[in-house]
Amino acid sequence: MIRNHLGKLAAHIVVALVALIVIGGATRVMEAGLACPDWPLCYGSFLPVGRMNLQVFLEWFHRLDALFVGIALSLQLLFSFIYRSSLPKWFHWTSTLILLLLLLQATLGALTVIELLPSYVVMGHMFLALTLLALMSGVTQLLISSSKKQSPLWWKLLAGGSLLGTFVQSLIGSRIATTWSIQKCLANGNHCYLLDIHKFSVIPSSLGVLTLLITSIYLGGWFRAQWRFLVFVFSLLLMQITIGFISFHLGLSEPLLRVLHQLLASLLVAGLAALTCRRPIRLSSAQSEQFEDSSLEVCHG
Repeated sequence: MIRNHLGKLAAHIVVALVALIVIGGATRVMEAGLACPDWPLCYGSFLPVGRMNLQVFLEWFHRLDALFVGIALSLQLLFSFIYRSSLPKWFHWTSTLILLLLLLQATLGALTVIELLPSYVVMGHMFLALTLLALMSGVTQLLISSSKKQSPLWWKLLAGGSLLGTFVQSLIGSRIATTWSIQKCLANGNHCYLLDIHKFSVIPSSLGVLTLLITSIYLGGWFRAQWRFLVFVFSLLLMQITIGFISFHLGLSEPLLRVLHQLLASLLVAGLAALTCRRPIRLSSAQSEQFEDSSLEVCHG
């Protein structure tokens, strides 16, 4: 069935987008954002073998992953045209919007090189990347779901509110990284307000997911069946807080911790977007205590 195949394609795109964000984070941490001085090629070549080092590789591979994502999203849009009569009406328009957003993100990516990494352009680049990830994660859930029943408003508010909080936290983190705010705060006490906002912005997301978990277990049925997914997302939040705390107290001296912090943030966005778009199905009493196989489809790969 074409819908199932497109759901698998969407899941793979989610994985590619997570990789794109993480590689982008590694590129920033390793100060490799300008390792390729031109765009879209790198030193005038698709594969700059003679110039290859760690920094050039990160920037080059980041662009290569973006190219693969663009091809996959173009195929998704093409299939939405070909099988339009067999697919939900929203899928065609959403696929068009997602591809347009990717083109805009690529434009901002070019500007980060041409304009020498301006902070707000880098933030816009990150915002679009997270938006694409959230949209594709939601699309994956809607495609693999056989239910037409909408989740209740409280579910959408808690999951969507937590997703919004994670967005805000990630964008503030991007602003902190591109303005060297933590280093300035540790050195002379300047720009510490951004760090404070970044730390406290995790509270709404954590409370939202925890409330969702407790409420779902209390209500039982399909909601209780999501407990593993909810525990997984809440665990990501706890790990992100822990890694951020350790990284800060090490003075951001460990690049791998900063990249891991970025990975956890992108996984949180994907997980919370999937939760927001999940649709309840009727479960038998035996199934109500089990987690659906499709629940981790967003983490496919």
